[in-house]
Amino acid sequence: MTDDAAESTPEPTLYDDLDGQVALVTGANRGIGREIASSLSDRGATVYAGVRSVTYDIPDEWRRLTLDVSQEGDVQDALNRVGDDEDRLDVLVNNAGVGHFGEPLHEERTAHIDHTISVNLRGPMLLCKYAIPPLLNAETPRIVNVSSGMGALGEAQSGGSPAYRVTKTALNGLTKYLHGEYADDGLIANAVCPGWVDTELGGEEAPRSPERGAETPAWLARFRDGPGGLFWRDKQVIDW
Repeated sequence: MTDDAAESTPEPTLYDDLDGQVALVTGANRGIGREIASSLSDRGATVYAGVRSVTYDIPDEWRRLTLDVSQEGDVQDALNRVGDDEDRLDVLVNNAGVGHFGEPLHEERTAHIDHTISVNLRGPMLLCKYAIPPLLNAETPRIVNVSSGMGALGEAQSGGSPAYRVTKTALNGLTKYLHGEYADDGLIANAVCPGWVDTELGGEEAPRSPERGAETPAWLARFRDGPGGLFWRDKQVIDW
């Protein structure tokens, strides 16, 4: 992002208190997702934690949703549960993701390609499909898509990991679509690169803690009035 473009991005106003608001965070049992959910809960939001297994540990004050984002039935059930309990949704954080790293495309297993597309792209699209109707009833509906700089078109795109890279590029495209289609209805949709984070996905060599990786996604989830359709890292707009 050029300096002029960054300077032209409007400053957001934020909700400091999320009391009475409802947030759905996918992949909320560990890593970045858990930290995002914790941050929103600490500010008073009712947090629905999407987790793949009933055995995963989450805080008692969160509402558990058994949710495999690649399964449309799970997604429908999750949104129905939120609707039945709360009759509202203010924030959707599409955090759940997978990655198979290292191999170039001609050596990548087709099963890895299919799995990555299913979780990293199809899953967020399904969540948006079923979440948008209740979101648009909120005062300030927000969608935060946890993406990656590995999908940025301005990067060299070398070093393998084709399915992960391409699905994150596509997730950025979904973010632009959501902004173009629904911004006039009040939706604030943004994508975010959390950086290289020490999680099960990022690996132990990653320099950032999950708490640091969650800072900008949680900040975007608090927008009361702010820019949408953008790609962020460290609370700054970056190039797609």
